[in-house]
Amino acid sequence: MASIGFIGLGNMGLPMARNLMKAGHQVTGFDLSEAALAALESEGGARAASPVEAVSEVDGVVTALPAAQHVRGVYLGEGGILAAPRPGTIFIDCSTIDVETARAVIAEAGTRGQMMIDSPMSGGVGGASAGTLTFMAGGSAQAFAAAEPVLQAMGKNIFHAGDAGAGSAAKICNNMMLAIQMIAVSEGFNLAERLGLEAEKLYEISSTATARCWALNDYCPAPGPVPASPANRDYQPGFAAALMLKDLRIAMQAAQAAGAHTPMGAQATQIYSLMDLAGQSERDFSGVIKLLRGDI
Repeated sequence: MASIGFIGLGNMGLPMARNLMKAGHQVTGFDLSEAALAALESEGGARAASPVEAVSEVDGVVTALPAAQHVRGVYLGEGGILAAPRPGTIFIDCSTIDVETARAVIAEAGTRGQMMIDSPMSGGVGGASAGTLTFMAGGSAQAFAAAEPVLQAMGKNIFHAGDAGAGSAAKICNNMMLAIQMIAVSEGFNLAERLGLEAEKLYEISSTATARCWALNDYCPAPGPVPASPANRDYQPGFAAALMLKDLRIAMQAAQAAGAHTPMGAQATQIYSLMDLAGQSERDFSGVIKLLRGDI
């Protein structure tokens, strides 16, 4: 059993903290939301009045924050958490951020004698609740070994992707591919509808044929074929389109900096930008099927 400071108790963070407690860890959390702190307390966790208080006497720290500026602020800002904990604390940042920020924060942790990894996750709210997330970690082998027991309490598939920033690189590449696949699957179902082919029949065929992928088999954007998908609850997230757009923009910035050609990623970014302009950014990202259909 370890003591864990957890900063960021949002849609992903709170169920992740629950799973840490189920595994026997003591969790002290901080979030700007009173409701999130109350929920953590009601399930046996402790609340902290500040990020520094959450990490001051713990074995490990997990952060799950919205964007790079929040990560820099919490770790590096005035009163940042890297200066607070006892020696030997392992820091695990699960936020989806740009590679440069991940590397900068991990480098600063190293100068302070702390171990840290960037370890964004994949699997959505369902995976966070079930403890089946995929974590992709970047950092030293020593830091990864220290973090792995904590990650195992929250996820099913744990990968050491490489040095600092490699976890963030894997995440933005993964999500760019996912966005492209979701758009492709949505186009296929929209075309099938126009051709008079039932969604259930297309799913039955394509989910076992060469078009099969997670966006189709497990998260089908058309209502009906996959009962657990957001398509069957009016595209309530899930993984919000706003978050997918954020990740795509990070990927496009990385592609430009690296000189990588990502024309389909760029097109996906434009399409999700249109979904945002249509006021649908809080819907699940699979709701892009409605945009492509012309329903929004």
